[in-house]
Amino acid sequence: MAAQGSYEAILPLNEVEPQIFVGPPSRPTPIADIVAALRTITPLSGLADEEYAWLATHCDETVGDDGAVVFLEGNPCDRLHFILMGEIHVRRRHASPTLWIGRAGQMTGKLPFSRMKTYGGDGFTVGPSWSLSLHESHFPALLAAIPSMTQRCVSTLLDRVREVTRMEQQAEKLSALGKLAGNLAHELNNPASAAQRSASSLFAELRQYGDLKYRLGNLCLSDTQTSQYRSWISRTRSTMADYASRADIADDPLAESDRETALLQWLETHNIPNPWAVAPALAETTITTVQLDDLADHATAEVLPVALATFASSLRVERMAETVVNSTVRIFDLIRAIKDYSYMDQAPIQDVDLAQSLETTLTMFNSRLQNVTIERNFDPDLPPVSAYGSELNQVWTALIENALDAMKDRGTLRLTTRSSGQMAFVEVWDTGPGIAPEFKSRIFEPFYTTKAPGKGLGLGLDTAQRIVTKHSGYIQVESRPGATCFQVRLPLDQAGAY
Repeated sequence: MAAQGSYEAILPLNEVEPQIFVGPPSRPTPIADIVAALRTITPLSGLADEEYAWLATHCDETVGDDGAVVFLEGNPCDRLHFILMGEIHVRRRHASPTLWIGRAGQMTGKLPFSRMKTYGGDGFTVGPSWSLSLHESHFPALLAAIPSMTQRCVSTLLDRVREVTRMEQQAEKLSALGKLAGNLAHELNNPASAAQRSASSLFAELRQYGDLKYRLGNLCLSDTQTSQYRSWISRTRSTMADYASRADIADDPLAESDRETALLQWLETHNIPNPWAVAPALAETTITTVQLDDLADHATAEVLPVALATFASSLRVERMAETVVNSTVRIFDLIRAIKDYSYMDQAPIQDVDLAQSLETTLTMFNSRLQNVTIERNFDPDLPPVSAYGSELNQVWTALIENALDAMKDRGTLRLTTRSSGQMAFVEVWDTGPGIAPEFKSRIFEPFYTTKAPGKGLGLGLDTAQRIVTKHSGYIQVESRPGATCFQVRLPLDQAGAY
């Protein structure tokens, strides 16, 4: 049934379907039955009969079917609720997981001494519900009529604070874990895919290489021809290795395309079968047409195609094997970075190299750094800091992620470590648009975020501040357009920090 009086709520402007709200029952429940139900409320255990009767006569009774709206996010919170039957699930509009579940036997809502102003989510009934509510205007009379409610409400408030804190920390950990998993999945996918492609192609290429070697053997080359061919391979590979070791040889796709075109023309001129299959393998190296002319001068028209195809196939096999090796090395490097990031298999407190800690955290964001310039200014003389290593990495993760979000993954990220007196300084700079002055004082508040709905929980900086405070340090921010700096200060001597 529709709500009446104080239970009415304004529907959001974007609502199309009317919502069914809880409301008073069609026939009031006898006071004796209400008192019996109130005795099931755990925080009210031990009240006198007249105190239960006071609540039963002063509270408003509401009922609702499954899915009825109890309250809406952002509406004023001005009532103390006693859930007598059913459940109330609270969800935020821009987040799918249920934020809180109120069950029969609980006292919830606005409590005396609470600073709660508005509801943090939409409340819906699950199954038939029956509850009592007391408007905040009756709170003074409540405390006068039932003096023990002061202690009972304070205890409930403390339990609520502990539970909300636990939920905040859990939500932030899950959010960080999800982002970390996403970054790692992206980072691991590239080398794993490259290794898989190369390994699967390697089987076919090895068979083709074996066939070509067999064909070359069937040509029954003379000792002189065999010696000349092997000498040419030795000279060519030596020259290729010499060029590859030079620092000024760059991987230029345009230059490689030009080399492939020139090699393709040479192969066609010398009537090499399937030149389009041979030219790419040769173009990936520094081999020149002059070196190919050297081979053509010693090889007959019958030997030259087979010899070149065999040489090109061996190059492809080596390149595929090299890709497998490099990809697996990259995967192992990522796994090692994960272990360093989480301080797996280590004591809770370690001597943390702040520069290495920042580098390890950066590894987790590799997929977002393609268009970001990283500037490092690490003090090599900064001593290690005794700290909870994995927790400090959560701080760097929050700060770096905020910087990348502010720059939209394009700009300059500068990381600095230095010491001043007995303090270690870590600074994370970004070239984003900066933080508006009206927001600057609130950025460390839990659940406060300037990101679009669904893009952030508003817990990252709050968690970072808690961790830094736990290490007897502090964090501050300076911001202007094009230059925002989060500075973390940690004591070098942590003897009294724990």
